Amino acid sequence: MGGPARAADRKEGRVKLLRPGALISLALLLLAVLGPLLVGGDPAALGPSEAGLHPPSAAHPLGTDIHGRDLWLRIVHGSRVSLLVGWLSVLVAVGLGTAVGLGAGLGPRFLDRGLMMLTDLFLAFPRLFLVLLLISLGRPGLTPVVLVIGLTGWMPVARLVRAETLSLRERDFVMAARQLGFSTWRVALWHILPNLLPLIIVTAALRVGGAILTESFLGFLGLGVQEPGVSWGGLIQQGRQHLLDGWWLTLFPGVAIALTVLGYNLLADEARAALDPRQDEGGVRP
Repeated sequence: MGGPARAADRKEGRVKLLRPGALISLALLLLAVLGPLLVGGDPAALGPSEAGLHPPSAAHPLGTDIHGRDLWLRIVHGSRVSLLVGWLSVLVAVGLGTAVGLGAGLGPRFLDRGLMMLTDLFLAFPRLFLVLLLISLGRPGLTPVVLVIGLTGWMPVARLVRAETLSLRERDFVMAARQLGFSTWRVALWHILPNLLPLIIVTAALRVGGAILTESFLGFLGLGVQEPGVSWGGLIQQGRQHLLDGWWLTLFPGVAIALTVLGYNLLADEARAALDPRQDEGGVRP
């Protein structure tokens, strides 16, 4: 009994894994984790003395830069840095935003007002202004970039989590937990937070693309990961002086960034459709 139903569920699960966003995101993850190990080489090592700026060829599928360094090798190594910055900064933003949202949604009125006033204060400033202001206070590098992007991206997450928490705290199972004498934080961790996970997962997937774009923007300005580290934004920054005679230096890293942002945006839509059964009309369909 239930055999056909279970088979249908397994088939539907395989179909979900074959959706474009999931495939692109998985391919990028494999590229970041396994790519540098498979292609080998040192992305910062200079090419032979006679090497220089060369267009794509059989020997160098994506061409070389002015120092004779293989662009494919540098893009593969840069994928690890860009995705690492994207995911770590999103973890910072989502973690901080979830904590603020839960505190505002479950705490007393004065705490709610105070946290939301702080959130609105940060939202009043353009995010890029905050990013540039904070990054200028320290030295460019991987850790500062992760912290700056994360600390300037928690506000929308906090507002979403607060709104959902205000709705959940009026549900019967939460009211019953309160009647049993459970503390506020036990209610938050054991009853509210598990029901927020679908929202948190979708929000995280959606914000990874934006974090990678911000990292690329900082790299383009020379404020991101510094040499000998490699990031996609840094590659575009290095190639901007050769837009005519070295178009591939900016085109291929730009394509990598665009494909990554597209993949994670599609993944967020697919996750929303999979985690929220109410998304039958509209959203991503199998």
